[in-house]
Amino acid sequence: QVQLVESGGGLVQAGGSLRLSCAASGLTFSSYDMGWFRQAPGKKREFVAHITLSGRNTYYADSVKGRFTISRDNAKNTVYLQMNSLKPEDTAVYYCAARRNRALYSYRSEAAYDYWGQGTQVTVSS
Repeated sequence: QVQLVESGGGLVQAGGSLRLSCAASGLTFSSYDMGWFRQAPGKKREFVAHITLSGRNTYYADSVKGRFTISRDNAKNTVYLQMNSLKPEDTAVYYCAARRNRALYSYRSEAAYDYWGQGTQVTVSS
């Protein structure tokens, strides 16, 4: 069975940093693009970042561009999200997701992704 397991969330002060990890199993990791999404209380789930098969291309939401970095290690079946200069508005549950078929939906759409992790809580205090 396919599993995506996020870790690394927690409580951090504004201006601080966290690194999230997502370990994948049950799939050929290098055959999937990977994405990060987040959902804050009272808000819709939103796109955060995306990385292509080998890590050659990355894409970011405007709200995190310049602060967050997505990366992947295909040898470890793991995708990361380095979050710097964190703001209280970054507080959310963060989810990683995997997509195989690029043709159906935009990478910004949650409908594009086949598998999802359980999420990890990130809380940024002021």
